Amino acid sequence: MPPALSPDVLALRDDLVALRRDFHHHPELGYRETRTAGIVAERLRRDGYAVRTGVGKTGVVGLLRGRLPGRTLLIRADMDALPIQEENRVPYASSVPGVMHACGHDGHTAIGLVAARVLAARRNRLPGTLVFAFQPAEEELGGAPAMIRDGLLENPRPDAALALHLWNGLPAGTVGVRDGATWASSDVLEITVLGRGGHAGYPHMTIDPVVTAAETILALQTLVSRATPPTAPAALSITRIAGGTTTNVIPPQTTLGGTIRFYDESLRTKAKRQVERIARGIAAAHGATCRVRFEDGYPVTVNDPALAAVVRDAAAAVVGRDRVVEHAATMGSEDMGFVFQRVPGCYFMLGSMDTAKGLCQPHHHPRFDFDETCLPVGVEVLVRAAERILGGTAAGAGHARSSPTARGARRPKTR
Repeated sequence: MPPALSPDVLALRDDLVALRRDFHHHPELGYRETRTAGIVAERLRRDGYAVRTGVGKTGVVGLLRGRLPGRTLLIRADMDALPIQEENRVPYASSVPGVMHACGHDGHTAIGLVAARVLAARRNRLPGTLVFAFQPAEEELGGAPAMIRDGLLENPRPDAALALHLWNGLPAGTVGVRDGATWASSDVLEITVLGRGGHAGYPHMTIDPVVTAAETILALQTLVSRATPPTAPAALSITRIAGGTTTNVIPPQTTLGGTIRFYDESLRTKAKRQVERIARGIAAAHGATCRVRFEDGYPVTVNDPALAAVVRDAAAAVVGRDRVVEHAATMGSEDMGFVFQRVPGCYFMLGSMDTAKGLCQPHHHPRFDFDETCLPVGVEVLVRAAERILGGTAAGAGHARSSPTARGARRPKTR
C-alpha cells in the first residue's frame, strides 16, 4: 500500500525533491553551510517564522507560535556534508570537489523545510510553539552543543524534541523507532607508547614501541569481549597507527588512535579507566611508558518512551503498523544526544534503501544515495507527530533528565 500522505504534503512533493537535489548539488562542510543556511532562513521567513541566524556559527532557528495554547516542540535537521569525493553519476551530483552529502543531511534539511511549511500553513489550528533548528556541523564538530551555547534551548525552552535520520539500513516505506538508547556514545582515545629507538638489526638494544603498541591493540579488544557484559552494545576500534620513518630504524615512539562507543554511560566511564590500565600495564611489561589521552565526544542518545510511542503511532498512520519496526542498535553516534540530555526527545530512522534501484550503499560511502520516495514520508510522520506532541497527547513526556547546564556543554570531537 502507498503511504497515506496529506494533500498539502503531496502538493509539495516536487518541491521537496528539488530542494534535496539542490542541497546535494551544493554541499557544504561543517560550519561552512552559508549557502544552505541562507536558503533555510529565506524560506522560513517566507512561511511566517521568526528567524535567528548565526546560531552555533552557521545554524538557523525558526520560531512559530500557534493560535492555540500548547507545548513547545523542537524539531532538528542537520545541514552539513562530508569531505568525500562523490562517485555517483547523477544530474544532481556534488559540484564541489572532495565534498559530498554522503549521509542524507541534504534530505534532512529538505524534509525539515517542507515540514515547517506544512505546519505553518496549519497555524490557525495549531497548538503550542514550534522551534525548527537547522544545525551545522553534526559530523564530528559538535554543532548541537554550539547551538545550545547560543541559546537554542532557551526562550522558549522546548518541552520535547524530534529528529530523524534517513537510513539505508531500512527499506524505503518503513520507519524505525526504538525506546531508550538509540545512538551510542563516542569518545576518541589516543595512546602514545614511549620506548627507546635504535637500529632494526639490534632490537635487543632498544625498547620497541611498535611491538608494545601491537600487543596493546590486541589486549584492548578484551575491553569489549571480557570486561563488558555480553548484552551491552560496545565497540572499541583502533583506526590509526603512526610510528617510524624508515625500514631499518626502530622508532622511539608509536601512537595509536581510535574510538570507544557504548550505550551505557556507566560503562563508558569505566572503560576509560580500563583502557589506561591495560595500556600502562603492557607498556611497563616491555620496559616502556605511555601517555593515554581521551577526547570526550557525543553522549548516548536516549529516546523518551512516551515520545517514541507518539512517533510510532504517527508512522503507523502513514506507512502501516507492519512497516514500523524497532530498528537494530547502531554504534554510530549523534550530537542530538546533548539536546536529549536536557529535553526529552525521540530520534527515529526513516527507511531510504531500494536495492532494486541500486540505492543501497552504506552511509559515508562515495556512492551513497537514497530512494527519494522516502522524503514525503518523513515530512508526513514529522508533521503528524508534531501535532500530537504540541497538543499534549504524548503522556509522560516533558520531563528532562538531569544534566549539566546547557551553557556548560563541551564541544565534542568525534562521531
